Amino acid sequence: MRLKLLLPEVVPDRFVEPSVCPLAGCGGRQLAMWQECPKPLRDTAFEEVVARRYQCLRCRHTFRVYPQGVSNDQVSMRLKGLAVLLYIMGLSYGAVALVLAAMGHAMSKTAVYNAVQAAGEKVPGLRRADVRLPLTQTMVAALGGDLTSVKCKGEWLTVGVTTDVIAGTALTIDILQDGQAATLIGWVQEIAEAVQAQVLVSDDADGFKSAADANGLSHQVCKAHVLRNTEAWVSQMRPLLAQDADGSSQQLGVTPEQAVADSEALLKLMQERRPSPQANAQLAAIHRRYLAAPTPRQLGQDKETLAYRLRLFSLDRWNLWRRLTLYRDWRSPSAASLDGTNNATERAIGWWVKERYRTMRGYKRHQSVLNVSRLIAWAGNQLDTRGADLALVIS
Repeated sequence: MRLKLLLPEVVPDRFVEPSVCPLAGCGGRQLAMWQECPKPLRDTAFEEVVARRYQCLRCRHTFRVYPQGVSNDQVSMRLKGLAVLLYIMGLSYGAVALVLAAMGHAMSKTAVYNAVQAAGEKVPGLRRADVRLPLTQTMVAALGGDLTSVKCKGEWLTVGVTTDVIAGTALTIDILQDGQAATLIGWVQEIAEAVQAQVLVSDDADGFKSAADANGLSHQVCKAHVLRNTEAWVSQMRPLLAQDADGSSQQLGVTPEQAVADSEALLKLMQERRPSPQANAQLAAIHRRYLAAPTPRQLGQDKETLAYRLRLFSLDRWNLWRRLTLYRDWRSPSAASLDGTNNATERAIGWWVKERYRTMRGYKRHQSVLNVSRLIAWAGNQLDTRGADLALVIS
């Protein structure tokens, strides 16, 4: 995991002059600097700064204004930022407190926890309630989606992650009820509508196929997933088909050599992924050759015959074909193309969710899952900039 984090600065002589009275219902704009007073501070450089007191000439309310990097808290934003940085790097809350204490900057384990959680809750977002990661542009033509799991208080949670596949940036991290099609349809719909997505990129899970179709999105299935699954299936089935172990191919008038050739043809088509009428016709011909293979129910048994398994597999690859080859011809409004994989989303899961999670025994709160993952993903999105400015999320 590679991140660039910028710590907040503490500038004792830099103030933001107030323009309106902070008292609710007042709204006065005539403010006078009343006095300056010292403020003790826990910081890496300063033990004390000066705060300014202002008075509203309308309601006579007085209030303090603090210099850059300082709030009404006794701990500076810079020290909180250092605590957040150390936690993101993999230290536990307790270990962060010990490291800071060894450096001469006492900060309790609870204070470290509060700083990390508060920063995660302030990560800017697209949707007020669920999405906490900023977009690099108004429209995300190709939306990547995938699921992972983390443990929270002994319970496995389903975490959904979406990305801008073309830009490679994380968009959303959400806790989902489950990974079923109905849940994915609603989740994808909200995000796709917000970013005006045209394409959904995912693995070949049926739930994502339903989500793409229900929301009117073109669908690109990750070519790497399909190829691995096809290679494994053909490798397992080739010797069985060559022997026609159960005689099911012969009953259809198909020789063992033809069955092996069909399985290898399916593999070659998945490897080349060249959309053409000829390729589609070949897939159709292979499937129709085994269309008469009886189901286990028709045979009165539980086990599927080899011919029936080839019937099902050829149908699945045929149905996948348009989803598998979309990237060959699709172009975004800016003429960007897809690479046919869902690597951007898988990287987001590995780097921004799983990398930090591996060092933990699990989360204690559902909100902590979101706060920590979204905070790290937000920082990761800034890799191509000067860095993630922690001053934006620490108060």
